[in-house]
Amino acid sequence: MTDARLERDFPVTPDRLYAAVTNPADLSRWWGPEGMTLGAHTLEFTKLGAWHSVIHGDEGRTMKMSGQVTSLDPPKSVGFTWAWHDENDARGHESHVTFTIVETADGAKLIIDHRDLQDEDQAQGHSRGWTSTLNCLAALFE
Repeated sequence: MTDARLERDFPVTPDRLYAAVTNPADLSRWWGPEGMTLGAHTLEFTKLGAWHSVIHGDEGRTMKMSGQVTSLDPPKSVGFTWAWHDENDARGHESHVTFTIVETADGAKLIIDHRDLQDEDQAQGHSRGWTSTLNCLAALFE
């Protein structure tokens, strides 16, 4: 197993950043890498329980992921499990993601820890995906 960790600073308060990464209205505006659009989803990281989302690419590519919100510590962190679904909707290997919010001199930092990934290739793929997704989150604050 391997892990991926990303950090990004945002010019907003920790409370605003926490809301952006947990509330359904905000999540629906930035969830997924650049060039992807959000389809069917139950994105709500404000309470423990199940979530899922489908994202669609320009080339007709569709990806589904799902999990369980496992921990909440407002306005500091939220944790959830993560697994991709295959073309037959079978859920694959489960990993765990934690969003941690840290106050900075200029706003707030989001730290994404994506743990228990199968191998280095999967960690690199998730790192690319999260990096692109963080660009979408940054656009929310512009």
